[in-house]
Amino acid sequence: MGNFLGLVRNENMKIYRRVRTWVMLGILAFCNAILPVLFSMVDSGGQTTLWDSVMLTASFTFYLCTIFSVIVAADSVAGEFSWGTIKLLLIRPWSRSKILLSKYIAVILFSLLCTLLLAAVAMLASSIFFAGGGESSLIGPGESGSAFTFRYLLCDYVNLFMTVAIAFMLSTVFRAGGLSIGLALFIMFAKGIFASLFNPDRYGWAKYLLFSHMDLSGYLKADEGPGGATLGFSLAVLAVYYIVFMAVSWYVFHKRDVAA
Repeated sequence: MGNFLGLVRNENMKIYRRVRTWVMLGILAFCNAILPVLFSMVDSGGQTTLWDSVMLTASFTFYLCTIFSVIVAADSVAGEFSWGTIKLLLIRPWSRSKILLSKYIAVILFSLLCTLLLAAVAMLASSIFFAGGGESSLIGPGESGSAFTFRYLLCDYVNLFMTVAIAFMLSTVFRAGGLSIGLALFIMFAKGIFASLFNPDRYGWAKYLLFSHMDLSGYLKADEGPGGATLGFSLAVLAVYYIVFMAVSWYVFHKRDVAA
C-alpha cells in the first residue's frame, strides 16, 4: 500500500511541477474572483443573492474547470508515450494496473482541487458583494441556498467526472494528447446538440445514450428527466458508460506494446 501511495504521489508531482498547472489554477481562481465583481456592477436593483452569484459564477467557470481537467487527463497517459518515458515507467516493479490507477487517481484529485478552488473563491468573492438572504431567482422557495448550491455543484462535477473519464480513455487508446483533448472538448461542447437531435422524448432508444444524462441539474427542479427518465436511471446509465470507459482504458493499456 505504501508503494502505491508513493506511485500516486509521483504522479501528482508530475502534474504540479509544471508551470502550466499553476497557470490554469491561477486563471480559474481569477475568473471566479472577478465574475462576482462584474455581477455586482450590473445588479443595480439588488436582486442577486449570495447563492445566485455563486451559482452564476460556477455556471461560467465550470467550463474552465472541465477544460483544465481534460488537459491533465489527456496528457496523463499520452504524455508518457510522447516523451518516451513510458518504457522507464513500465520497467519499475509495479503492475500496469497500479500504474494506470495511480495516474487516474492523480487526475481525479486534480479535478477535485479545481472544483474546490472554484467553489471557495466564488463563495468568498460573492460574500463580499452580496448578502445571503433575500428571494433567489435560481433557487426554489423554501429551499436552503447552501444545500441547493451544493447539489448544483455536485451535478456539474458529475458532468466533469464523465468528461474526464472520456479524455482519460482517449489518452490511453490513441496515445496522442492533442487528439484526446480535441475529441473530449468536442464531446463536452457538442453533447447538448446531440441531446437535442436525439431527444429521448422522440426516440425511445435515445434514453440509453450518454449525452442525455450527463447534465443532472434538471433533476434539481423536476423529478423526471429526458424521456421520463428518473435520477436513478440516469445514474445507472452513467455508471455503465463509466465502467466501459475504464475497462477499455485498462484493456488497451495492458495490451499496449510500448515498443510500437
